[in-house]
Amino acid sequence: MGEAHVDYNVTPPVPSPADLEKSVSKPGVDYAKRANWLRAAVLGANDGLVSVASLMVGVGAVNQTAKAMVVSGFAGLIAGACSMAIGEYVSVCTQYDIQMAQIKREEASRKKRGIIKEEKHEDENLPSPIQAAGASALAFALGGLLPLLSGGFVNPWAIRVAVVCVVTSLGLVGFGATGGFLGGASVRRSAARVLFGGWFALGFTYGVLRLFGLAFDMEIESSGG
Repeated sequence: MGEAHVDYNVTPPVPSPADLEKSVSKPGVDYAKRANWLRAAVLGANDGLVSVASLMVGVGAVNQTAKAMVVSGFAGLIAGACSMAIGEYVSVCTQYDIQMAQIKREEASRKKRGIIKEEKHEDENLPSPIQAAGASALAFALGGLLPLLSGGFVNPWAIRVAVVCVVTSLGLVGFGATGGFLGGASVRRSAARVLFGGWFALGFTYGVLRLFGLAFDMEIESSGG
């Protein structure tokens, strides 16, 4: 039986530039491009939900009227959305300036070495301050509306607080799971982390304001629900 002849001098085929481009153009989902707006949206929604719910529950510790809880929650929603938008805009602007300065330094270094880069992909990953600020403010408002609309007009006070806590817990699980799914992380771990953090904020706020009311002999008003 004859042996197969193998020609070791044959040069293997070299892939064309088009083949190379196709091989690197399908890396899957690029989660890095989502990071900016996803972080702002999830953080804003979580902050809105926890802040407004904690504010309503905390105020309810010293004033159980529906009006006091609704007014405090609405004020927290407006102030928080504005604060989140401004803070996110300033933060992302700083990040944008730093990345732009880095890109310019790299371009200057390439020019000194005589390297000409035909395509520029750095600008694609630069953060957008307007996008981040808008996502943060909108997410905060949507998150804050959940406890405000669900439990703000419920009587009596005990049921109102229970509704706010239940809706807040469901919202925390939903926001945490969504953030984990879109970010490619563990959905269960992300949801649990957000949920326990929200519970801590609710309990801590209620406890501090309850002690504050007792320390200053503040009578709990419960007229009108």
